[in-house]
Amino acid sequence: MLAPMQGLTNRAMRALFIDWVHPDVVFTEFMRVSNVSRKCLKRSDLKEISSTRGNVPMVVQLVGNNGKALVAAVRNAEAVGASHINLNMGCPYGRMTTAATGGAMLRHPELLTELIPALRAATTGTFSIKLRAGYDDPEQIFSLLPLFENAEVDFLVLHPRTVTQKYSGTADHNITERVVRETHLPVITNGDIRTAAEGRRILRETGAAGLMLGRGAIADPLLFERLRTHRAKEPTEAETSAMLHRYLRDLLTRYRELFCG
Repeated sequence: MLAPMQGLTNRAMRALFIDWVHPDVVFTEFMRVSNVSRKCLKRSDLKEISSTRGNVPMVVQLVGNNGKALVAAVRNAEAVGASHINLNMGCPYGRMTTAATGGAMLRHPELLTELIPALRAATTGTFSIKLRAGYDDPEQIFSLLPLFENAEVDFLVLHPRTVTQKYSGTADHNITERVVRETHLPVITNGDIRTAAEGRRILRETGAAGLMLGRGAIADPLLFERLRTHRAKEPTEAETSAMLHRYLRDLLTRYRELFCG
C-alpha cells in the first residue's frame, strides 16, 4: 500500500505511482471533516475522491472527531465513488483542527466506543483504521483491539511508534508481531520500511498481512517493484540517478496539470 502523506499523495502523485510501479492499494491524503459544513468535506476533497485511476483500489482517509460529521462525510464520500474509508488515528501533529483528531484521539479512548461502531455501520465498503501503537504508551493498542474486533473493522494499519515520538527513534515491529498474534484482524504494518530486504524481513518476522510504504516509497518508488519481484539487490548509484530523473520529470508534468491548469 502507498501510505497517505499530507502534502504529497495528491492525485498527481498517486497517478504516477499507479502508472509506474502499480501499488496494490493507494490512500488519499487525510481529508479534514468539518463539523459545520453540510457536506462535511471540501469540494476539492470530493474531486480527489472521484479521481480513481485504473483498477487500483483507493482508500479515502478521514480525520475528525465528531461522530455525526464523520458519518455524514462517509456518506458524501461514497456518493462520489468512495468504496473504502479509513479513519486517521495516527497523525502526530496537532495543527489539523482545534480539537483532538488524528493521533490525539488516542488521548480520549472513551470517545471511540461509540465512534468506531458508528463509522463501521455507516460504511458500505471496507472500513479501516490507521493508528499509532499508543499516544504515549506503546501498549495502548492492546486495550483497543477488542473494540476494533467487536465493531468488525476490516483491517488495521499500524505504525508502531507512539504519537509523542512523532518520527523519532525507530518503529518497533516487535509490537506489530504481538498485535498480529493477538487479533484476528488483518494488520498492515507501516514505519521505517526503506529497502526490500527490510520489508521482507518485517513481513516474515511479524506475520503482517501486508506493508504500507511511506517515506521509503516517496524516496524510491521502485521499492514496490523490488518487493514484488523479490529482488534483494539495491540499486546502484547510476540506477538511482536514472530513476530520480524519470521520477521528477514525470512528476513535474503531472504537477503542472494539477496546480497550474
